Amino acid sequence: MSYEIVLKRIYSPGEPTDGARVLVDRLWPRGKRRESLALTEWYRDASPSPSLSRQLRQDEISPKVFAVRYRGELRDHPENLVPLMRYARQGKLTLLSAARNLEESYLPLLQQALLEALRHEDVEDLELASPPCYRHQVPDE
Repeated sequence: MSYEIVLKRIYSPGEPTDGARVLVDRLWPRGKRRESLALTEWYRDASPSPSLSRQLRQDEISPKVFAVRYRGELRDHPENLVPLMRYARQGKLTLLSAARNLEESYLPLLQQALLEALRHEDVEDLELASPPCYRHQVPDE
């Protein structure tokens, strides 16, 4: 199955074709009122942990190390992807962030993790279940 998950800045105007609009930043964007954003949800649990974000911001770790650790956080807590996966299964999902450069933010990593989790679930759904059990029938005596 094909899924459409797009990345967009929260400061860009919402469009009717956005589908589910989910803000995935841990912090609320400055200068934005909730009513003006046409959000479906503000979901913080899929964003990087505060300590990991702080380490990157303060140049304690490189972007490559950040990517490895963030993927690890997502792998260790797959339940954090479930609400976003539900939106993606219903139609287009727009992940929103206040990041200035979306391609250098954590959003592409989140997008990739979501697509991989969705594909993994789809493959599991296609696998055959165990064969049905038939009650042993004893002839009537």
